Amino acid sequence: MFSRVNQLTRHISRPLPNYSSVLPAAASRSSLGASIMSRSAAEDRSKRMLHTAGCIIIGDEVLGGKTVDTNSAHFAKYCFLLGMNLKRIEVIGDDEVEIGEAARRMSENYDFVVTSGGIGPTHDDITYQSIAKAFKLPLKLHDDALKRMKALFKPHPSQKNFSWDSPSPALDAKLRMVKLPMDESRDESSQVFFVDDSLWVPISVVNGNIHILPGIPRLFTQLLDGLKPLLIPRLENPEGKGVYRMLFSTPMAESEVAGYLTKLAAEVEPNGVKVGSYPRWGRSRNSVTLVGKDKEYMESLVPQIEKGVDGVRVEREEDADESEDEATVK
Repeated sequence: MFSRVNQLTRHISRPLPNYSSVLPAAASRSSLGASIMSRSAAEDRSKRMLHTAGCIIIGDEVLGGKTVDTNSAHFAKYCFLLGMNLKRIEVIGDDEVEIGEAARRMSENYDFVVTSGGIGPTHDDITYQSIAKAFKLPLKLHDDALKRMKALFKPHPSQKNFSWDSPSPALDAKLRMVKLPMDESRDESSQVFFVDDSLWVPISVVNGNIHILPGIPRLFTQLLDGLKPLLIPRLENPEGKGVYRMLFSTPMAESEVAGYLTKLAAEVEPNGVKVGSYPRWGRSRNSVTLVGKDKEYMESLVPQIEKGVDGVRVEREEDADESEDEATVK
């Protein structure tokens, strides 16, 4: 009896294994595994087919009404012409948390994401740092971007004494624009694109599908146009002609054609075609649209729709108005 008790006592009194040296190693392996998975996911996003898109417009000046956003409208047309389905446009302020949250969510939900704004030289230009923080990436001075900036950037007349070689607040401000979020586990060439030789501005790509663009409309459109050749091979239609819009002009009120259009929408929806109706205030005719990718099928619907809305197919909304005006004059 006492022998068994002594054995039990010795067993209980044995020191516990030292797990302190095991835990850091396990944590390191876990971190490495997460890093590899993240890298793999980013690589997948950078190569997948482009079906859906999202757009984040960033700037207090937009929300405050000082600046009118035109970039989202341009991006909508850009996506339409390339056959990408633009699913969401968000306008958010210069807020690090909101920028990061929107970037993570859209990167997860959509194939192709662009941001507009917040990459200038001042304190409220925080897009790079916000997205870098959201994806736990460092900001790194990009040597090629700096080299291009030096070659193409023209100092403002107020900066007569500016020097690239002398430390100054102005130099620090300029360097903010070429400190980019970088995933050091991935190839740099897949994270930074220069698509226009006349511009020093890079397109920084984070998590494989977030493309960070300036908010200045001329630069935004110019860089998107330069990016197009890189996107076309990843489109459903490699010629970039994936979506068609047909326009019909009708003299009937929307409420008069609503019943017919409801039935038509249900009929064409299985074929990926959408029906739209748009009033034109102050004009005698309204518009009906078909949008889809099956052009042959859509063409087959033209006679039926012209009859159903007592209208005609037109290239522009104004075409039928002009015909009406000419008939009135005669």
